[in-house]
Amino acid sequence: MVLACGSIGVEALAADAPAAQSLAQKSGCFKCHGVDKKKDGPALRDAAAKYKDKADAQEKLTYHVTSGEKVKFEDGHEEEHKKVKTSDPNETKNLVAWILALQGGTKY
Repeated sequence: MVLACGSIGVEALAADAPAAQSLAQKSGCFKCHGVDKKKDGPALRDAAAKYKDKADAQEKLTYHVTSGEKVKFEDGHEEEHKKVKTSDPNETKNLVAWILALQGGTKY
């Protein structure tokens, strides 16, 4: 039997989507990001497309969701990005792997 995985990496196959979505919900990610639709922040599929071909995608996205770095909105104002609400690095890694596994987005 042959299993075709296409361009999905090992990390994507290992992502626990329900746990990642639960953490995203608990952390308030969906207030500003839809999975498929842009809100105040980009759609998560679009974020995945932005980072897709970058060797340091996991590292950059992990920093983004854990650092509280400033983000700029379309109207020009800046705010600190909310930090993911977990102290477990494995939960954060799973969230980032789930986001990066999303397909079909548009780079921004």
